[in-house]
Amino acid sequence: MQTEITGSTVPRRQLGRYMRDLRGQARMTVRAVAKELEWSEGKIWRIETGKSSLRSHDAELMCRVYGANVEMTGVLTALAKETKSRGWWHSYGDVIPEYFDVYIGLEESASEFRWYEENLVPGLLQTRPYAQAIIESDNPEVGPTEIARRVGVRTGRGALLTRATAPPRFQAVIGEAVLRSPVGGAETMHGQVEHLLKLAQLEHVQVRVMPFDAGLHTGLHSGSFITLGFPKTLDGHDSEPTTVYIESLTGALYLDRPAELSRYNAVWEGLWGSCLDDLASAELMRQAARRFRDE
Repeated sequence: MQTEITGSTVPRRQLGRYMRDLRGQARMTVRAVAKELEWSEGKIWRIETGKSSLRSHDAELMCRVYGANVEMTGVLTALAKETKSRGWWHSYGDVIPEYFDVYIGLEESASEFRWYEENLVPGLLQTRPYAQAIIESDNPEVGPTEIARRVGVRTGRGALLTRATAPPRFQAVIGEAVLRSPVGGAETMHGQVEHLLKLAQLEHVQVRVMPFDAGLHTGLHSGSFITLGFPKTLDGHDSEPTTVYIESLTGALYLDRPAELSRYNAVWEGLWGSCLDDLASAELMRQAARRFRDE
């Protein structure tokens, strides 16, 4: 299923779901809220369905009507500001394909990642030299200025893993080929593998390796993919539908139907059950780092 989402759409949808939950808890109808705030019923509907952005002042007014506590009011007024803002990546719009602009908007709002990558380091885990080597190889006709901007996008995305507030839970399975292929040369690979080891020490990050001798496993049929999960609303539902992202040379797929998610969840469980555990994966990465260091 191809889903149309922009950078500001995700926070609008999240805010709308929170506001709808609060209204339900307050046992108020849309008509009653509109009358209390002297707004149209259509405005309330547009806010709750993520069709409209919202000023932080108006978000505060709605929270007051619903009797929300101070903490929730602070969260929703901050989220309201995000509904009007453009993500940092929009300044790179000239070098980001439209389909990938959609993905970055989702990536910034995700609370959980399950990432399987067969042959390359996942984008969020790439160092600048490693990313540059890949981007230069993929775009031999592109000049150094544009290459630098594309590298800036890729490395900028990784900041969400080390942000101070609510970094996402990140699990990755990488093929052993990732640790064997000298992308960018030995020095670049040594730095990249050391970076993987450093990130894997974070409490919310796990990087595991699928060894060559694992034999047949579910990833051989699925290919690389990313599953993104999102924060829960007040009533325990996902603020955005869990989405599987699959990229190809000419575009991308965004899958969120239950049958699709069930299939990829089964693939992930198979991958996680077949790969090395945290300790064995770290040891294999340390061996790779030493090998590249000594070359």
